[in-house]
Amino acid sequence: MKNKCVLVTGATKGIGWAISQRLADLGCHVVGLARNTQDIDFPGYLYSCDLSNAGETEDMLRVIREKYPVDAVVNNVGMVRPEPLGEIDLGSLYQVFDLNVRVAVQVTQTFVASMKARKEGRIVNICSRATHGGVNRSSYSAAKSALIGCTRTWALELAPYGITVNAVSPGPIETELFRDGHPAGSEAEKKALASIPMGRLGSPADVAAAVTFLLGDEAGFITGQVLGVDGGGSLAGR
Repeated sequence: MKNKCVLVTGATKGIGWAISQRLADLGCHVVGLARNTQDIDFPGYLYSCDLSNAGETEDMLRVIREKYPVDAVVNNVGMVRPEPLGEIDLGSLYQVFDLNVRVAVQVTQTFVASMKARKEGRIVNICSRATHGGVNRSSYSAAKSALIGCTRTWALELAPYGITVNAVSPGPIETELFRDGHPAGSEAEKKALASIPMGRLGSPADVAAAVTFLLGDEAGFITGQVLGVDGGGSLAGR
């Protein structure tokens, strides 16, 4: 993967940061997109962009496309709005679909033509264990399920061009976002841990390892797949 150019969305925190750091350690040129970029020692080229704004996103993607020969895309940015059925705010529903699905479509479409012309490329979408269902996760589960649908469809469309498209679906990962809703020692944390057969939270590095494998040459015959990184948390018999 040395000298490959990889675009990562949501690149400055949690999973996105771990992916960016690992790719840089492997010798990749990492182009990061994030809303907050102040005082961050990013291991690559970092651009500030509010990805929830489709127009601003389009302008920034145009700049990146003209400046960098992007070989791979990691669609990592996302959001969750926990709400039970009966209390789902439609505005929140639209926001969750927008950031999880529209952004992935918009970003990937920007670079797919050049990948097809070169007859090579990698796309990895970050999904979630929530696609198997989750309490208060209607909008998030549906959005990430839609992204898995995109993954499989793009894999079929792009396979003739030597481009692979796969998804990584993390379970509970110890990030700042996770801790906001699951403080150490809380009932929420205990419930999350009880759902994981391995009995521990995942780390951002666990997810980054799976992503970099799928981006590498050794995964060249793997496409349209969803790799769970969840400590067995998606297994039906847990």
